Amino acid sequence: MTLYFQQTPIGKLGIAEHEGKITDVYFADETIPQGVDIAETALINEAFSQLNAYFTGQLTEFTLPLAPRGTAFQQSVWHALCAVPHASTASYKDIALAIGNPKAVRAVGQANNKNPIPIFIPCHRIIGSNGKMVGYSGGLEIKAFLLALERRAVLVSS
Repeated sequence: MTLYFQQTPIGKLGIAEHEGKITDVYFADETIPQGVDIAETALINEAFSQLNAYFTGQLTEFTLPLAPRGTAFQQSVWHALCAVPHASTASYKDIALAIGNPKAVRAVGQANNKNPIPIFIPCHRIIGSNGKMVGYSGGLEIKAFLLALERRAVLVSS
């Protein structure tokens, strides 16, 4: 796995790739696995380029090859997260319904929490059924920032 860090509007982020696919995004305070090569690659540079366009409101949909590692259930949840449109939100219950498992609300929350590629797989768009923001691996301040950023981008483009 190759990993590289850059400064972003939400702090220092690390993007990792393995065999030509993005595998992880690390927030500044997260533990980095041992034995990782720290280097820039063409794919990591493209990921940061798309991320910077997202932060400036010029990009609403990422086009990167992603390879999150997880169980089949987690994969189904992460796939459903990608279907939540830019500047929109959904609840854990909405995602449970989308994957055809309406009683799996709590498990959806756990899978959302284990998303290894936040932002690119938009787990920040998932909120509680009461409409309130709930946990985010980067912290609720970053989640609020990302949601506000997306809403502003939609207002500017309309």
